[in-house]
Amino acid sequence: MSDSADEIHLESSCVATLKSTTRITPETTDEVRQLVLKIDEPSFRYTAGQSIGVLVPGPHQFGNEFHHRRYSIANPVESDNSQSIELELLVRRCFYLDEISGEQYPGIASNYLCNAKVGDKIKITGPYRSPFKIPADTSSNLLMIGTGTGVAPFRAFVRQIYAQHGSWQGDVRLFYGDRGGMNLLYMNDQQKDLTQFYDEQSFKAFSVLTDRPLSGAEEGLQDSLKNNVEECVRLLREPNTYLYLAGQEKAAQVFDKVMVDAFGSEEAWNKEKSTLVEQERWAELLYH
Repeated sequence: MSDSADEIHLESSCVATLKSTTRITPETTDEVRQLVLKIDEPSFRYTAGQSIGVLVPGPHQFGNEFHHRRYSIANPVESDNSQSIELELLVRRCFYLDEISGEQYPGIASNYLCNAKVGDKIKITGPYRSPFKIPADTSSNLLMIGTGTGVAPFRAFVRQIYAQHGSWQGDVRLFYGDRGGMNLLYMNDQQKDLTQFYDEQSFKAFSVLTDRPLSGAEEGLQDSLKNNVEECVRLLREPNTYLYLAGQEKAAQVFDKVMVDAFGSEEAWNKEKSTLVEQERWAELLYH
Protein backbone atom coordinates (compact mmCIF):
# COMPACT_ATOMS: atom_id res chain seq x y z
CA MET A 1 0.00 0.00 0.00
CA SER A 2 1.34 3.41 -0.88
CA ASP A 3 0.09 6.98 -0.95
CA SER A 4 1.08 10.10 -2.82
CA ALA A 5 2.36 13.06 -0.84
CA ASP A 6 -0.67 15.21 -1.53
CA GLU A 7 -2.93 12.64 0.18
CA ILE A 8 -1.03 12.83 3.47
CA HIS A 9 -2.32 14.89 6.35
CA LEU A 10 0.92 15.80 8.11
CA GLU A 11 -0.91 17.41 11.00
CA SER A 12 -2.03 13.91 12.06
CA SER A 13 1.51 12.54 12.15
CA CYS A 14 3.57 11.72 15.23
CA VAL A 15 7.09 10.52 15.95
CA ALA A 16 7.96 6.96 16.97
CA THR A 17 11.27 5.67 18.32
CA LEU A 18 12.72 2.45 16.94
CA LYS A 19 13.02 0.19 19.98
CA SER A 20 14.32 -2.92 18.20
CA THR A 21 14.99 -4.28 14.74
CA THR A 22 15.53 -8.00 14.15
CA ARG A 23 16.07 -9.95 10.99
CA ILE A 24 13.70 -12.93 11.19
CA THR A 25 14.64 -14.68 7.95
CA PRO A 26 17.89 -16.53 7.13
CA GLU A 27 20.74 -14.75 5.36
CA THR A 28 20.20 -17.05 2.38
CA THR A 29 16.77 -15.67 1.53
CA ASP A 30 14.93 -12.35 1.29
CA GLU A 31 15.50 -10.04 4.23
CA VAL A 32 12.46 -9.55 6.42
CA ARG A 33 12.78 -7.59 9.65
CA GLN A 34 10.53 -7.29 12.66
CA LEU A 35 10.58 -3.69 13.89
CA VAL A 36 9.20 -2.53 17.22
CA LEU A 37 8.24 1.15 17.33
CA LYS A 38 7.61 2.95 20.62
CA ILE A 39 5.12 5.82 20.58
CA ASP A 40 5.01 8.19 23.56
CA GLU A 41 1.66 9.66 22.64
CA PRO A 42 -1.18 8.86 25.10
CA SER A 43 -3.86 9.70 22.54
CA PHE A 44 -2.59 7.14 20.00
CA ARG A 45 -5.00 4.20 19.81
CA TYR A 46 -5.30 1.27 17.39
CA THR A 47 -7.07 -2.04 16.94
CA ALA A 48 -5.89 -5.35 15.50
CA GLY A 49 -5.69 -5.28 11.70
CA GLN A 50 -5.09 -1.55 11.34
CA SER A 51 -2.11 0.00 9.56
CA ILE A 52 0.14 3.00 10.00
CA GLY A 53 1.92 5.15 7.44
CA VAL A 54 5.67 5.72 7.45
CA LEU A 55 6.95 9.08 6.20
CA VAL A 56 10.39 8.83 4.60
CA PRO A 57 12.04 12.26 4.50
CA GLY A 58 13.11 13.55 1.08
CA PRO A 59 13.47 15.34 -1.17
CA HIS A 60 11.96 12.72 -3.44
CA GLN A 61 10.91 12.46 -7.07
CA PHE A 62 8.71 15.33 -8.31
CA GLY A 63 9.89 17.46 -5.39
CA ASN A 64 7.87 15.64 -2.73
CA GLU A 65 9.01 16.35 0.82
CA PHE A 66 8.03 12.87 2.04
CA HIS A 67 7.48 9.40 0.63
CA HIS A 68 4.50 7.69 2.28
CA ARG A 69 4.05 3.93 2.66
CA ARG A 70 1.57 1.99 4.79
CA TYR A 71 2.37 -1.09 6.85
CA SER A 72 0.00 -3.38 8.71
CA ILE A 73 0.39 -3.53 12.49
CA ALA A 74 1.52 -7.05 13.39
CA ASN A 75 0.76 -7.08 17.11
CA PRO A 76 -2.51 -6.90 19.06
CA VAL A 77 -3.52 -4.13 21.42
CA GLU A 78 -1.68 -4.50 24.72
CA SER A 79 -3.82 -4.33 27.84
CA ASP A 80 -1.32 -2.78 30.27
CA ASN A 81 -1.62 0.75 31.61
CA SER A 82 1.61 2.06 30.09
CA GLN A 83 1.55 5.58 28.70
CA SER A 84 3.57 4.45 25.67
CA ILE A 85 2.42 2.26 22.79
CA GLU A 86 4.55 -0.34 21.06
CA LEU A 87 3.83 -1.43 17.49
CA GLU A 88 5.35 -4.29 15.54
CA LEU A 89 5.89 -4.12 11.79
CA LEU A 90 7.05 -6.81 9.38
CA VAL A 91 9.15 -5.24 6.61
CA ARG A 92 10.59 -7.04 3.61
CA ARG A 93 13.54 -5.24 2.01
CA CYS A 94 12.26 -4.62 -1.51
CA PHE A 95 13.83 -3.76 -4.85
CA TYR A 96 12.22 -3.04 -8.18
CA LEU A 97 13.43 -3.35 -11.76
CA ASP A 98 13.19 -0.42 -14.16
CA GLU A 99 11.45 -1.88 -17.20
CA ILE A 100 13.20 0.52 -19.57
CA SER A 101 16.79 0.59 -18.30
CA GLY A 102 16.81 -2.85 -16.69
CA GLU A 103 18.47 -1.37 -13.60
CA GLN A 104 17.48 -2.44 -10.10
CA TYR A 105 16.53 0.22 -7.55
CA PRO A 106 15.90 -0.11 -3.80
CA GLY A 107 12.36 0.36 -2.50
CA ILE A 108 12.29 3.71 -0.71
CA ALA A 109 10.32 2.90 2.45
CA SER A 110 11.40 -0.70 2.95
CA ASN A 111 15.11 0.10 2.72
CA TYR A 112 14.65 3.17 4.92
CA LEU A 113 13.10 1.00 7.64
CA CYS A 114 15.44 -1.97 7.21
CA ASN A 115 18.46 0.36 7.50
CA ALA A 116 17.11 2.18 10.57
CA LYS A 117 19.02 1.84 13.85
CA VAL A 118 17.72 1.42 17.38
CA GLY A 119 16.93 4.87 18.77
CA ASP A 120 16.14 6.42 15.38
CA LYS A 121 13.09 8.67 15.18
CA ILE A 122 10.53 7.69 12.55
CA LYS A 123 7.60 9.89 11.58
CA ILE A 124 4.36 7.97 11.20
CA THR A 125 0.74 8.72 10.30
CA GLY A 126 -2.50 7.00 11.20
CA PRO A 127 -3.57 4.55 12.36
CA TYR A 128 -5.84 3.85 9.41
CA ARG A 129 -9.12 1.99 9.38
CA SER A 130 -8.87 -1.64 8.45
CA PRO A 131 -11.26 -3.77 6.43
CA PHE A 132 -10.51 -6.53 8.94
CA LYS A 133 -12.78 -6.74 11.97
CA ILE A 134 -12.90 -9.46 14.60
CA PRO A 135 -16.49 -10.71 14.96
CA ALA A 136 -18.12 -10.19 18.35
CA ASP A 137 -19.45 -13.76 18.30
CA THR A 138 -16.65 -16.09 19.43
CA SER A 139 -18.35 -19.04 17.73
CA SER A 140 -17.58 -17.49 14.32
CA ASN A 141 -15.07 -19.19 12.05
CA LEU A 142 -12.09 -17.11 10.94
CA LEU A 143 -10.57 -18.11 7.58
CA MET A 144 -7.32 -16.25 6.89
CA ILE A 145 -5.62 -16.43 3.48
CA GLY A 146 -2.26 -14.72 2.99
CA THR A 147 1.18 -14.51 1.45
CA GLY A 148 4.45 -12.94 2.54
CA THR A 149 4.30 -10.05 4.98
CA GLY A 150 0.55 -10.02 4.41
CA VAL A 151 0.56 -12.38 7.39
CA ALA A 152 1.14 -9.38 9.69
CA PRO A 153 -2.52 -8.55 10.49
CA PHE A 154 -3.23 -12.25 11.04
CA ARG A 155 -0.53 -12.46 13.69
CA ALA A 156 -2.26 -9.63 15.49
CA PHE A 157 -5.66 -11.30 15.05
CA VAL A 158 -4.66 -14.68 16.43
CA ARG A 159 -2.78 -13.27 19.38
CA GLN A 160 -5.59 -10.87 20.26
CA ILE A 161 -8.51 -13.28 20.14
CA TYR A 162 -6.84 -15.73 22.50
CA ALA A 163 -5.43 -13.04 24.79
CA GLN A 164 -8.69 -11.09 24.92
CA HIS A 165 -11.22 -13.92 24.99
CA GLY A 166 -9.11 -16.68 26.52
CA SER A 167 -10.43 -19.09 23.92
CA TRP A 168 -12.29 -19.09 20.62
CA GLN A 169 -15.14 -21.49 19.96
CA GLY A 170 -15.16 -21.18 16.16
CA ASP A 171 -12.51 -22.63 13.86
CA VAL A 172 -9.51 -20.39 13.21
CA ARG A 173 -7.58 -21.35 10.08
CA LEU A 174 -4.55 -19.76 8.44
CA PHE A 175 -3.63 -20.72 4.86
CA TYR A 176 -0.25 -19.24 4.06
CA GLY A 177 2.32 -19.39 1.28
CA ASP A 178 5.74 -17.92 0.63
CA ARG A 179 9.14 -18.66 -0.78
CA GLY A 180 11.41 -21.08 1.06
CA GLY A 181 12.93 -19.81 4.30
CA MET A 182 10.06 -17.45 5.12
CA ASN A 183 8.34 -19.62 7.72
CA LEU A 184 9.78 -17.48 10.50
CA LEU A 185 7.40 -14.71 9.49
CA TYR A 186 4.67 -16.30 11.55
CA MET A 187 6.32 -19.22 13.31
CA ASN A 188 9.05 -17.51 15.26
CA ASP A 189 7.88 -14.40 17.04
CA GLN A 190 10.35 -14.52 19.93
CA GLN A 191 8.07 -13.35 22.71
CA LYS A 192 4.63 -14.46 21.55
CA ASP A 193 5.18 -17.25 19.06
CA LEU A 194 2.01 -18.23 17.20
CA THR A 195 2.89 -21.85 17.82
CA GLN A 196 1.80 -21.38 21.43
CA PHE A 197 -1.77 -21.37 20.12
CA TYR A 198 -1.43 -24.66 18.24
CA ASP A 199 -2.57 -26.42 21.41
CA GLU A 200 -5.82 -24.51 21.13
CA GLN A 201 -8.36 -26.89 19.65
CA SER A 202 -9.70 -24.16 17.38
CA PHE A 203 -6.47 -22.97 15.67
CA LYS A 204 -4.60 -24.60 12.80
CA ALA A 205 -2.16 -23.21 10.26
CA PHE A 206 -1.48 -24.68 6.82
CA SER A 207 1.67 -23.33 5.21
CA VAL A 208 3.69 -24.26 2.14
CA LEU A 209 7.08 -22.74 1.38
CA THR A 210 8.03 -23.28 -2.22
CA ASP A 211 11.61 -23.61 -3.48
CA ARG A 212 10.67 -24.14 -7.12
CA PRO A 213 12.77 -22.04 -9.53
CA LEU A 214 11.22 -18.68 -10.46
CA SER A 215 8.31 -19.33 -8.12
CA GLY A 216 6.78 -16.76 -5.80
CA ALA A 217 4.76 -16.64 -2.61
CA GLU A 218 1.55 -17.29 -4.51
CA GLU A 219 2.75 -20.75 -5.59
CA GLY A 220 3.19 -21.66 -1.93
CA LEU A 221 -0.32 -20.41 -1.17
CA GLN A 222 -1.74 -22.39 -4.08
CA ASP A 223 -0.18 -25.60 -2.76
CA SER A 224 -1.36 -24.84 0.77
CA LEU A 225 -4.94 -24.43 -0.44
CA LYS A 226 -4.91 -27.43 -2.77
CA ASN A 227 -3.45 -29.69 -0.10
CA ASN A 228 -6.27 -28.76 2.31
CA VAL A 229 -9.04 -27.73 -0.05
CA GLU A 230 -11.75 -29.79 1.71
CA GLU A 231 -11.14 -27.88 4.95
CA CYS A 232 -11.29 -24.54 3.17
CA VAL A 233 -14.50 -25.36 1.29
CA ARG A 234 -16.14 -26.73 4.45
CA LEU A 235 -15.59 -23.44 6.23
CA LEU A 236 -16.70 -21.32 3.27
CA ARG A 237 -20.02 -23.16 3.21
CA GLU A 238 -20.73 -22.50 6.87
CA PRO A 239 -22.89 -19.39 7.50
CA ASN A 240 -20.75 -18.10 10.37
CA THR A 241 -17.40 -18.02 8.54
CA TYR A 242 -15.56 -14.72 8.00
CA LEU A 243 -12.88 -14.65 5.32
CA TYR A 244 -9.80 -12.38 5.40
CA LEU A 245 -7.46 -12.14 2.40
CA ALA A 246 -4.11 -10.35 2.66
CA GLY A 247 -0.88 -10.05 0.73
CA GLN A 248 -0.04 -9.40 -2.90
CA GLU A 249 -2.83 -9.06 -5.46
CA LYS A 250 -1.66 -12.33 -7.01
CA ALA A 251 -2.80 -14.06 -3.82
CA ALA A 252 -6.41 -13.15 -4.64
CA GLN A 253 -6.02 -14.51 -8.17
CA VAL A 254 -4.60 -17.79 -6.85
CA PHE A 255 -7.36 -18.11 -4.27
CA ASP A 256 -10.04 -17.54 -6.93
CA LYS A 257 -8.46 -20.11 -9.24
CA VAL A 258 -8.31 -22.83 -6.58
CA MET A 259 -11.86 -22.12 -5.44
CA VAL A 260 -13.25 -22.22 -9.00
CA ASP A 261 -11.84 -25.74 -9.29
CA ALA A 262 -13.09 -26.70 -5.82
CA PHE A 263 -16.66 -25.44 -6.38
CA GLY A 264 -16.85 -26.96 -9.84
CA SER A 265 -17.26 -23.82 -11.93
CA GLU A 266 -16.61 -20.09 -12.01
CA GLU A 267 -20.35 -19.46 -11.69
CA ALA A 268 -20.65 -21.55 -8.52
CA TRP A 269 -17.65 -19.89 -6.90
CA ASN A 270 -18.79 -16.36 -7.83
CA LYS A 271 -22.18 -17.10 -6.25
CA GLU A 272 -20.52 -18.23 -3.01
CA LYS A 273 -18.19 -15.26 -3.04
CA SER A 274 -21.04 -12.82 -3.65
CA THR A 275 -22.88 -14.19 -0.63
CA LEU A 276 -19.84 -13.60 1.59
CA VAL A 277 -19.43 -10.06 0.28
CA GLU A 278 -23.14 -9.20 0.62
CA GLN A 279 -23.23 -10.51 4.19
CA GLU A 280 -20.06 -8.55 5.06
CA ARG A 281 -18.14 -11.74 5.77
CA TRP A 282 -15.45 -11.03 3.14
CA ALA A 283 -12.57 -8.58 3.69
CA GLU A 284 -9.32 -8.08 1.80
CA LEU A 285 -6.17 -6.04 2.18
CA LEU A 286 -4.04 -6.40 -0.96
CA TYR A 287 -1.00 -4.60 -2.34
CA HIS A 288 0.95 -4.58 -5.59
